[in-house]
Amino acid sequence: MQSNSFIRRNLLIDKSLRERAEKVIPAGMWGHMSIAALPEGYPQFFAQSKGSRLTDIDGNQYIDFMCGYGPIILGHKDPDVDAAFIAQMREIDLANGPGEKLVDLAELFVDIIPAADWAMFSKNGTDATTACVMIARSKTKKRKIAIAQGAYHGASPWFTPRLAGTTPEDRSHLVYFNYNDVNSLEEVASSVGDDLAGILVSAFRHDTRADQELPSLAFAKAVREVANRTKSALILDDVRAGFRINLGGSWESLGIRPDLSAWSKAIGNGFPIAAVTGNDHFREAAQKVFVTGSFWTGAAAMAAAEATIQKLLRIDAIRHMEKLGNMLREGIREQALQLGVKVRQTGPVQMPQILFDEDPEFRLGNKFCTTALMHGVYLHPWHNMFLSTAHTESDIEMTLAATQYGLEAVAAEQ
Repeated sequence: MQSNSFIRRNLLIDKSLRERAEKVIPAGMWGHMSIAALPEGYPQFFAQSKGSRLTDIDGNQYIDFMCGYGPIILGHKDPDVDAAFIAQMREIDLANGPGEKLVDLAELFVDIIPAADWAMFSKNGTDATTACVMIARSKTKKRKIAIAQGAYHGASPWFTPRLAGTTPEDRSHLVYFNYNDVNSLEEVASSVGDDLAGILVSAFRHDTRADQELPSLAFAKAVREVANRTKSALILDDVRAGFRINLGGSWESLGIRPDLSAWSKAIGNGFPIAAVTGNDHFREAAQKVFVTGSFWTGAAAMAAAEATIQKLLRIDAIRHMEKLGNMLREGIREQALQLGVKVRQTGPVQMPQILFDEDPEFRLGNKFCTTALMHGVYLHPWHNMFLSTAHTESDIEMTLAATQYGLEAVAAEQ
């Protein structure tokens, strides 16, 4: 195992920027990238990124296992993706209508995703999940959307996890089941009679602050069967997991194909783009809904997405991420076993979640992650993390040197 000689500078510039930000930005930062909920020691502001490395505003460099909360799949500033973006920018990006890249990218999606007969594009995952719900209701003429308890599908009023600024009416037609619980799903479907428009389900259970849970085949089959029986839409939210589990769609390995899918995060390697794909049964309904945005047809981000997907196909990306994810998981398992620390590692190895037993307030998780941070590795104490194809075996070895320190710190706290 490589040694880790990282020495972190104090976050003086970061502190100054936070003080300035608080004067002109509510709370200094908003949304999921605010570090307000993280333990002390995490930087809020960053200055540079390259490959698997992220540099904060004070010059500290980290091996990055958040990847911008998922969008970075080929590594920061991938040269092929950046070149495609820049080349397109030189020609045209935003205009009174789309460029040719719109059709190129839609053709590529339809070509590689077996469940896709058509594609539409936007900018954020919330755009995509919201459009899927609208298309489902447009087709079925029904209202209810079944979703899993604790799931996250975006930040619009119909689903945002924080209720400030919303009304009960915004989510009055949501009904809830338990992920991987067939009986719960059946009960919810029965409870709404003939008013079920869609079943919206994540690629796997990736709730924050909880163990991750892969879908059972029985559950996936049940979702498909209930959607068929009730003439509702099976909507797969592949925003977070898309292209990290299966390039054809995260449930393709299960043999279950959705009617509609929402995509974003990794499809553009950091450039702003999202997508909705669907089958021909929902094509006419997609034509009828009005969803739009002034920036949704930007050709440069579409060129970046095209280059991202083509490279993912070319380099066998998922196999690489799985290999390194297994190396990381096994290394942490052995370290924890030797130290007598009870650690839970769940989810796909390329999207790891690391939690500790008897740690409801994440005291141990915070200690583990802040210690790793001080040794040059950026982990998260309660959100699933992400590997990219830019991570190397050397990165994993250096990470394991940092997690050794982290687990020793946890052992000292027990």
